[in-house]
Amino acid sequence: MATLVLTAVGGVLGGPVGAALGALAGRAVDARLLAPKGREGPRLTELRVQTSSYGTPIPKLFGTMRVAGTVIWSTDLIERRATSRAGKGQPSTTRYSYSASFAVLLSARPVLRVGRVWADGQLIRGAEAEWKVPATFRLHLGGEEQVADPLIASAEGAGLAPAHRGHAYAVFEDLALEPFGDRLPNLTFEVVADEEPVTVGAIAAELAAEVSGGASLLVDGFAGVGGSVGAVLESLATASGAWFAPDGAGLVMRDGGPPALTMIEQDGRAASREVAAADTAPAVVTVSHYDPARDWQAGLQRARRPAPGGPTLAMEVPAAISAGAAKGIAEAALARGEAARVRRTLPARLDALRLAPGDVVGVAGESGSWRVDEVVLEAMAASVVLSPLARAPVAAAASAGRVLAQVDLPVGRTLLHAVELPALDDSVLTQPRLLVVACGTGAGWRGAPLLLSLDAGASWTEAGATAAPGVIGTVVEPAGAAPATLIDKRHTLVVELARGDMALDDADAAALDRGANLALVGDELVQFGTAEPLGDGRWRLRGLWRGRRGTLPSAGVAGSRFVLLGADTTSAIDLPLAALGGTVRIMAAGVGDVDEPSVATANVAGVSVLPLAPIGLRWTATGEGGAVVSWLRRSRAGWRWLDGVDAPLGEESEHYRVTIGAREELVTTPAAIVTATDRAAGPVTVTVRQRGTFGESAGVTITL
Repeated sequence: MATLVLTAVGGVLGGPVGAALGALAGRAVDARLLAPKGREGPRLTELRVQTSSYGTPIPKLFGTMRVAGTVIWSTDLIERRATSRAGKGQPSTTRYSYSASFAVLLSARPVLRVGRVWADGQLIRGAEAEWKVPATFRLHLGGEEQVADPLIASAEGAGLAPAHRGHAYAVFEDLALEPFGDRLPNLTFEVVADEEPVTVGAIAAELAAEVSGGASLLVDGFAGVGGSVGAVLESLATASGAWFAPDGAGLVMRDGGPPALTMIEQDGRAASREVAAADTAPAVVTVSHYDPARDWQAGLQRARRPAPGGPTLAMEVPAAISAGAAKGIAEAALARGEAARVRRTLPARLDALRLAPGDVVGVAGESGSWRVDEVVLEAMAASVVLSPLARAPVAAAASAGRVLAQVDLPVGRTLLHAVELPALDDSVLTQPRLLVVACGTGAGWRGAPLLLSLDAGASWTEAGATAAPGVIGTVVEPAGAAPATLIDKRHTLVVELARGDMALDDADAAALDRGANLALVGDELVQFGTAEPLGDGRWRLRGLWRGRRGTLPSAGVAGSRFVLLGADTTSAIDLPLAALGGTVRIMAAGVGDVDEPSVATANVAGVSVLPLAPIGLRWTATGEGGAVVSWLRRSRAGWRWLDGVDAPLGEESEHYRVTIGAREELVTTPAAIVTATDRAAGPVTVTVRQRGTFGESAGVTITL
């Protein structure tokens, strides 16, 4: 007996690939297609963790995949330090920060682009190539004309930096490591190597020149990495239900394809059929895979047949496929397992000797397709051993499960407001203070570093960072003038917020008393009790508490600023006393501010450290033709007036400078005497200013 194909021997050596190689006895086929004994094909865990070890295999990427890559070059950590001082006489604080530059090899074949990027699982670059953290990033696509990265070339020296032609890699330059615990984060990249899904046949053909691709299963992405080329081909064949057959001096990958065109004619001898026991076929098949709907994290689908018994077959498909495609692969594997129970031997005419193992044939007078496993010649009589073909994988209805993908929100530019105001608590400030509130034009904005300039932008120093995103807008319909002594129920205020996803809340009287819903409207601090949404980001505010914290109630104008001042959204910058009377600039240095920095200008008039102007000026005539002018003192401390007695002084001592006509005098009580001589020439103007630790209040005037 002569058997043309010893599939059993080939199968032991290397599965579908080894079986096909067994059919090519005596032919020169690259032995690299046979996986070394004990080595496995690609696994789902291989693309998750970034490595930097010598000998690490570099994947060839197809379609779209998420990979960690391999660090191939890096600088040492770059340390920077900045020293700041809270105020005169205060100890200095030194802050250290670290950064690094490095290159990550992504693919052993060219790619088209990189989409999203994650660091330690957190999204740091969105689908629109917008970075969520400051980053200088370059991608080398892997073309044959590729040149060395300029940073690597400058660090390593001329002619010593490889260009890595044919390999795609990414370079980060001076990446700040503070967001990642001052260490290099584990980065993963969404890499687009091919614009469209690819067939497993096309992947196999590119991985091995000896193989021509015929398998039609589409995958969204695949990373060709594993113990050997043969092991990778095995994984492709397992996923698609394909096999390898001789094709000239090489192999062809087949999965059944179109209906069989070759028909086997039987010669009248008795045929035989073998059917294995039902429990030899798997009862359950599970398929684990990379799921694009889950940001390329692992997903699992399961198919089962109703018959009892049988093992569970666990398949790892290291490709990016949908949940439905994975379900289809599982169901097709069940069908193949059931079909593999049948083995049929047909006596055939001698022209059957032209068949090759792996050919797809039909049987004359019957429907269906069969795969040729063996062709046997015995006593000048031919017979063909056949296996029935099950259907190829077809996408099935399936769910990827609950997806907790990170929301990819745009960051946009920083919107910034800086203003000098009295302290928002009962503290008494000893140096000028700016309050900063910021948000972004995009909902993904989370904060930005701040820079301060005291010299009109000639130089800048670090000034901390913004607080949580605030609520910022503009006045559409200003409120009319009203006193600060009564709740303004007559007027309303209409504002338009910077983004439609921003919102305002109501506050009852108790919450307002605790300081809720405090907003800067123009230059007036206002609290509001009711916020009514009007649509398109507009809100109508009612129940206004006007002139808060000593600011002056004003009618306001359309287009002026509206800034909600919350404890968690307001950051403070303390300034030197030398800044009093000048102008400072605050600049946001966020990820969206590189091309168009956001700068706010604030006048430092001293309202945060100077006493408030007295109020309630009145005069009483005396019998000698003179008069007594008196007033009420105001304080920078004790705004809530909890004890119902005089507010605390808030200054080192109580002093007032009083200008009476052309003369001045200093008094220590809230009263001054205007003499008859002062009034002799006619009406006299009296101006009162309270003197404080760091200067005088604004003046308040009365004419007698």
